[in-house]
Amino acid sequence: QVQLVESGGGLVQAGGSLRLSCAASGRTFSRYSMGWFRQAPGKEREYVAGITSSGGTTYYANSVKGRFTITRDNAKNTVYLQMNGLKPEDTAVYYCNTLMGTQPTGNWGQGTRVTVSS
Repeated sequence: QVQLVESGGGLVQAGGSLRLSCAASGRTFSRYSMGWFRQAPGKEREYVAGITSSGGTTYYANSVKGRFTITRDNAKNTVYLQMNGLKPEDTAVYYCNTLMGTQPTGNWGQGTRVTVSS
């Protein structure tokens, strides 16, 4: 099992940027597709973006396409989410997880909170 620790959240004005990081433990990180999810207050957790084990292919939810970029550094056991053009509706707790398709397959970390003010 890969253990995950998210960081990089904060308070930002609409139109601003943040870069989230997800540090993974274990030697098998590079075998897994990875993804970012988010849960807004009062809503279900939703898929945001995914990246294959090699980093060669990325996928995005329509709501973030063109604004968010997912990348990974397998040497550092870390996956990133660069978020540009943030909107108030991006306010949520963001989580990373191992992926199968768009479904999470591992244990959840504590997440990192992103708040976008209008």
